[in-house]
Amino acid sequence: MTARPKITLIGAGSAVFARQIVTDILSIEGLPTGRFALVDLDPERLELARRITERVIQLKGRDWEVQASTERKEVLAGSDFVINTIEVGGLENVRYDYEIPLKYGVDQCIGDTIGPGGIFKALRTGAAWLEILRDIERLCPHAVVMNYTNPMSILTLVGLEATRLQVVGLCHSVQGSSQQLAEYLQVPYEQLDWRCAGINHNAWFTRLEVGGVDQYPILLERIQDPALYERDPIRFEWVKHFRAYPTESSGHFSEYSPYFRKRPDLITRYTRAGYLGESGFYANHWPQWRKESDEYIRAMLNGREEIPLERSPEYAADIVEAKMLNQAKVIYGNVFNHGLIDNLGPGCVEVPCLVDRKGLQPTHFGPLPEHLAAHNRAHMAVHALMVQAILGKNRQAAKYALMLDPLTAAVCSPAEIDALFEEMWAAEAGFLGAYA
Repeated sequence: MTARPKITLIGAGSAVFARQIVTDILSIEGLPTGRFALVDLDPERLELARRITERVIQLKGRDWEVQASTERKEVLAGSDFVINTIEVGGLENVRYDYEIPLKYGVDQCIGDTIGPGGIFKALRTGAAWLEILRDIERLCPHAVVMNYTNPMSILTLVGLEATRLQVVGLCHSVQGSSQQLAEYLQVPYEQLDWRCAGINHNAWFTRLEVGGVDQYPILLERIQDPALYERDPIRFEWVKHFRAYPTESSGHFSEYSPYFRKRPDLITRYTRAGYLGESGFYANHWPQWRKESDEYIRAMLNGREEIPLERSPEYAADIVEAKMLNQAKVIYGNVFNHGLIDNLGPGCVEVPCLVDRKGLQPTHFGPLPEHLAAHNRAHMAVHALMVQAILGKNRQAAKYALMLDPLTAAVCSPAEIDALFEEMWAAEAGFLGAYA
């Protein structure tokens, strides 16, 4: 590890997120100098990322160098950290990911984790991700690789199984959900004592206490208030019936189980607008969000918008700080389950990890409550099949994964799932050439 870290961001054209990661890293005391290498296939968006990165460096008063390239092989060598935020064929396929499954009755809100949308996003992204990992193995094999791209568990598991790299999947759902719980319970965040583990987007707060007092009975009482219930209806339904608060928004989480989206009456009853479960929310809004994101960066550069300089709760900077300065941190990372959660098998799990100069050190959590572990196992079977599909170029494994998806299986017969898969494959074939 060098005293002057080199941090490569692949997919830096998502400039709003890249700006935040850059800002977080530049907020670390004790790292006055270093290098950012920005990589994106879109030259125009890459240029935006370069300009905003240089502007943040200037505002922070740091002496960091910036490289930018559309070719990652030009800049990967010597990287201490590689941060992945790629998107493969998203704009071209987001309508297919939503509209084709909907014809078969599979109604998605986001569609990027499992389900038809998530499975085909994994197929589109997996081959490109694997090529990136091979380049990292060759050019900077000692780098810590942080994956932010969804489907988080599937892509991180590809990296863990296919390479010897130190790969960790990072999300913000644990941080955000714990803060939401403190707000719902009306307690100071620092007083909330919690334990959380599971898989990405389906991790569980198994302990929720203040001063040694269990807060779940209090939460159950508070959500009788319709005004509070309406803020998070599907997650609160899960708390009512499974006594555990999950780590993803109601809209996202509604897609991960067979309960809430399998009939129109249930969709009407349990889902709400936006991230609370709106049908096609991602497909209908993401293209516009992307345009607005680029315009927001331009407005910052033109002085029409203030450039935020505060450090966020994202974990990437924590890892850089812990490893470079040996300042121990605890993050929630997606890592391989080497006995970390006793009653889950091999696969990618989300658990607390200690990070210091030695790198990432996942901690043993113990067993999950069995009913929660069972829910996770269903997802992990899909993840395992998708890793087979990506690493083995195995189209049939991907179809089996869709057959086992909890929501799709709740809605469709095997014959219908087969037809759904084939229709999506035909529509997105231009991005699935790796499996030909």
